[in-house]
Amino acid sequence: MEDFMELIRKRRTIRQFRPEEIPTGILLELADLGRLAPSAANLQPLEFIIVQDPEVRKMVFPWLRWAAYISPAGNPRPGQEPVAYIVILVNTLIRQKGYEYDVGAAAENIILGALTRGIGSCWLISVDRDRLKNILEIPDDYKIDSVLALGYPSESPVVESFQGSVKYWKDENDTLHVPKRNLSEVIHLNRFGRRIEA
Repeated sequence: MEDFMELIRKRRTIRQFRPEEIPTGILLELADLGRLAPSAANLQPLEFIIVQDPEVRKMVFPWLRWAAYISPAGNPRPGQEPVAYIVILVNTLIRQKGYEYDVGAAAENIILGALTRGIGSCWLISVDRDRLKNILEIPDDYKIDSVLALGYPSESPVVESFQGSVKYWKDENDTLHVPKRNLSEVIHLNRFGRRIEA
C-alpha cells in the first residue's frame, strides 16, 4: 500500500471520470470505512446510500452542483460523469445537530479509502436535497448531508502555492490548478503568532 502521508498529499478533488464501473464489493468496502469513522458520543447517526445503477445515476446527476469558481468548465463532461455515488445520510431520530463532525470523519475515510483503490472523488455539499430525497425514496426522519461522487479519474489536478486567492482555475491544457495556503501561514508553534519557517 502506498505511504499514507503521500496519499494525503496527492489527494485532489476529481470532477472528470473514466466510464469504468466500480465493483460493488469496493463500494461496500468504502461505505464500511465511513461506518468505522469516529462518531461524537459514539451515537453513529450516519447511514449511506450507494448509488451505482446507471438509471438512478442519471436521475441524481442533474441535482448536483460542481466547481462554482469555474462553472460550467468544472462540470463533468458528457461521458465523464461519476460512475457511483455514496450519499451520506443523518438519522435525525439519533442526532439532530452536531453530526457535522461525524460526517467530516466519515467522508474523509471514504475519500482516502477510494484513493487507495485508484478511485477519485468529489465531495458535494451543494445538492438539491428535496429532489434527491424523492429520487432515492429517503424517509422524512433522514437528512441528506452530502454526496460523494466517485469514479476512476480522467484528470490530474495540481496544487499551487496560495497567492492571495483561493479560487482554482483551469489552464490552456484543461489542467485544474488548486491554491493551498502555505504551511508557514497556518501553523503556530506553542502560542498563536509564533510562526515556523517552512
